Amino acid sequence: MLRWIVKSSLHFRFLVVAAAGVMMLMGTKQLFGIPVDVFPEFAPPYVEIQTEGPGMSTQEVESLITVPLENSLNSTPHLDILRSKSVPGVSAITLIFKSGTDIMEARQLVQERLAIAIRTLPSWAGIPWMLPPLSATSRVMQIGISSNNYSQTDLAMTTYWSIRWRLMAVPGVANVVIWGDRFKQLQVQADPAKLQTYHVSLDEVQEVTSDALDYGLLKYTNAAKTRVGGFIDTPAQRLAVQHILPVIGPEDLVKVPVHDRIKSDGSPLTLGDLGKVVWDHQPLIGDAVINDGPGLLLIVEKFPWGNTLT
Repeated sequence: MLRWIVKSSLHFRFLVVAAAGVMMLMGTKQLFGIPVDVFPEFAPPYVEIQTEGPGMSTQEVESLITVPLENSLNSTPHLDILRSKSVPGVSAITLIFKSGTDIMEARQLVQERLAIAIRTLPSWAGIPWMLPPLSATSRVMQIGISSNNYSQTDLAMTTYWSIRWRLMAVPGVANVVIWGDRFKQLQVQADPAKLQTYHVSLDEVQEVTSDALDYGLLKYTNAAKTRVGGFIDTPAQRLAVQHILPVIGPEDLVKVPVHDRIKSDGSPLTLGDLGKVVWDHQPLIGDAVINDGPGLLLIVEKFPWGNTLT
């Protein structure tokens, strides 16, 4: 057999040279378009799910969130290993699938079981969400952002609503994680001394604040229920009835009365009398330091099939 191959190659040497030239041209053309990575994809297919449980201890997160999710996800086809981690306020579950499993099919199977498991979670727990599929060496770039003209809150909002979404639109980018972000929030920072003076509980302040905002923040209050809209028919057109939120900023929220309570001078007791009403951010779990000062750290992560060079 080998003798025949050598003899045929020598006899049709011009065809062999032409075929070799075509293969070289095709290989050179493909060379400029192949993905470039430091390491090949060595990690098995996996899906990671995170669920927030604000204010919950590790034991509560484990028993009320992690265990119910594990019971529902254990039966996922092609599942090889299931790992979980429960910390105060957060549950993380990682499902590692057998080698060769299609990652998109695995995510679809997990999503179907996750939709059923959500009903078994406490109403105050966050909605479980799947992290995007990431490469084994997912971190492509780290970007530091700082400013001398903007506050950390305004810088975080600009980064989140503008810079992050433009980076997410780049082909191959799976996620952009922001460290040190400060989400702008309208907060009522109640003063315990003033609450005691006016005999108002913190729960009452929370309920009044919730009812003053659109739809309400607390699920058990009347403001949290679906609003009733409607329309008015005229001989020529139909006019929709729209509810406009009266509270836009701190200057509006400070005027909201606390039920029917009256101060000693006969004026209504308002949220502004119980503490400070300001724009502020959430309590930070971690922070970012850029050039020895405050700032934001953006971590760009890529899909397994993304081209790092591109």
